[in-house]
Amino acid sequence: MLCMILLPGLSLAEDFYESQLNNGIRNSNVYSYLLLQEAQGNRAQSIDLLNKAYKHSPDLPAVYFELAKAKFSFSASGILASVDFVVAGIDAYSRNFWWAFSLAGGTFFSLVVSFILTMLVIAVIRLISDLPLISHEVGESKQDIIPLLALFFISLISPLLFLAGIMILLGLYMSRMDKAVVYLFLVFLLLSPLLFRTASLFLNVSSSGTMKAIVTVNESRGNAYALSSLKDSDNPAALFSYALALKRTGLYEDALAAYNRLVTIRPDAQVYVNLGNTYVGKNNVEEAIKKYLAAVSIRPLASAYYNLSRVSRELFEFEKGDEYYKKAIEIDRYAVSGYQAIYDRNPNRLVVDETLTFPSLWKIAKENRGEPSAFGLVSLPVWVNSLAALLLIFAFYYLNSRSRDKAYRCKRCNSIFCPRCEKHIMWGQMCPQCYRSLIKLDETEVKERVSRLLSIYEHQNSRRRIMKVLAFVLPGSSQIFAGKILYGFLFLWPFLFCLTFPVATMALTSGSMISHWALSSAALFLAFVLYIFSNMFTRQRITKGWL
Repeated sequence: MLCMILLPGLSLAEDFYESQLNNGIRNSNVYSYLLLQEAQGNRAQSIDLLNKAYKHSPDLPAVYFELAKAKFSFSASGILASVDFVVAGIDAYSRNFWWAFSLAGGTFFSLVVSFILTMLVIAVIRLISDLPLISHEVGESKQDIIPLLALFFISLISPLLFLAGIMILLGLYMSRMDKAVVYLFLVFLLLSPLLFRTASLFLNVSSSGTMKAIVTVNESRGNAYALSSLKDSDNPAALFSYALALKRTGLYEDALAAYNRLVTIRPDAQVYVNLGNTYVGKNNVEEAIKKYLAAVSIRPLASAYYNLSRVSRELFEFEKGDEYYKKAIEIDRYAVSGYQAIYDRNPNRLVVDETLTFPSLWKIAKENRGEPSAFGLVSLPVWVNSLAALLLIFAFYYLNSRSRDKAYRCKRCNSIFCPRCEKHIMWGQMCPQCYRSLIKLDETEVKERVSRLLSIYEHQNSRRRIMKVLAFVLPGSSQIFAGKILYGFLFLWPFLFCLTFPVATMALTSGSMISHWALSSAALFLAFVLYIFSNMFTRQRITKGWL
């Protein structure tokens, strides 16, 4: 709020833009957000305001997405212009660390949370349906109560393991193909240490002041925070960023001291380029040339050759300047074009600074992920969770090999049968009564057969009504209720992922509604499409009697 209050008014935008470039700041995100808000309230001048926001923050994806929305029309040119800006906005993610980081984190958390919720929904729906089967088996054999007791002890380790235990019990009554869902959840728990470490990475880095300061400087968004946060750090990345902030604010002596200390720790071409730039700020061009040449001797950088071309022209050595300029273009002509766009006589614009690259920032984030946390989901060390999951995989495989005596249902009347009570399914997954009523018509009296047919019809109608209601509640839940677990899983998990994605990305961007709104809108639209398609698909299968 303080930054927003202190920013100059929109009428002074051009002076503000030039002053920011003179301080080495090319992305004034706060100012651009103000322009975006202004554009939303002023439709008549929205295009001009958005273009101004783009000028002040060329690496901010939100600007491109807002331009895509403003440029959209139902004409061919309007659609193409909108698509171009959407593509440019997606490309801007590769230049904006926090947007890319929060997108990756939101995607990760959405996948994990939606997967767990999917398994929970499967467990609840199938438990309601299969609980009579479990009760029947416990009544037939008291030994079957042992797995239920084991579930209680597993729940003391982790609620996820308790859910896995329930899935194993229910998996014994699933078809061979549907058992893949249970194995998938057990593998998920087997990898839980890796998942917990990744979750900790996203949460710890998002709240790291050091990481925020490093990113702010290297993405040319500000220097003040780095000067206060990185002052006493000996970490090479933090020291590099701190020295860069000192140089951009004109504290050249302190910047020289920081860069010289960094050279002793990690000699690097980028450090020498910025060291040369610091000497340019002190008007010591001869020393700057030495540092640039030291940089190219380590690694040829476009920035080093470009800076050599600039300082050579300052010394009226135009032939050398042209030679260095051509070498810079050969290395990276697009970078040189960007250098030219901000050129001015100011030291921060006469020569260009080297910054930490996008992959380097990701590497730094991994190094600063902090201690992994289990988020209270595991009462013992995390490796115990993996060990328990591995044991459950073997237990499920063993129980499946001995599941010939499991109880099952008649598909027509829903009666429970099992080999232990010497009641068997006759044919076509039908009990003897349904078999005689539907197949062996001469073995039953007319009145008994009609009564049986009416009860079967009523049961089937009730089952279809429940499936139609479930189809409107959650995609895939009807298939799960009907015993088609894998089909239901393939509908339900993508749907829940699309619903949780906007919430997860918003949480990692401190509740900002404008962040990732384009991708969040696409996710919600996809969820709507999945919902409609699932309803149509399910109702068609119910009508044809396939569910």
